[in-house]
Amino acid sequence: MRFGDCADMDIRVVVGLNVQRLRRQRDISQEALSLLSDCTRGYLSGIETGRRNPTVLFLAGLAKALETDVSEFFVKPAKVNSKKGGMVRPRSPH
Repeated sequence: MRFGDCADMDIRVVVGLNVQRLRRQRDISQEALSLLSDCTRGYLSGIETGRRNPTVLFLAGLAKALETDVSEFFVKPAKVNSKKGGMVRPRSPH
């Protein structure tokens, strides 16, 4: 999946890519995160692929399970890695 301008990206895809990025950064499987957030692995997969439209309350619980702020789900990705389906963020110079 390849996206052009991130400003045109569907918000569900933005949220999904960020959920996936945060989950992978913490080395948590979909199965483990689904148990922590009280949902099925299939539902979580649907969120990560932008096919689901989770409620704000669900996102708040998911943020808590990932030990992050819910605002992290809405950060526009800099670039999408089409091979892994995840997003590539620029490295901090510090």
